[in-house]
Amino acid sequence: MAIQMGLTIYLGSKLGEWLDQKFGNSDQLYYKIITLLAVFLAMFSVIRQVLNISNNQKND
Repeated sequence: MAIQMGLTIYLGSKLGEWLDQKFGNSDQLYYKIITLLAVFLAMFSVIRQVLNISNNQKND
């Protein structure tokens, strides 16, 4: 899970960086927004996986 979370955030930051370079943003707006969205996406994914694991353990 840690690798998945780190990779999601890393790829989000790289996408934002690429968009800033492509559109010529000097204030790194895309970098900040997409990295923040990647963090929320990674946290949501981890929480969902933990809930699924705990629900499966209750049912066993």
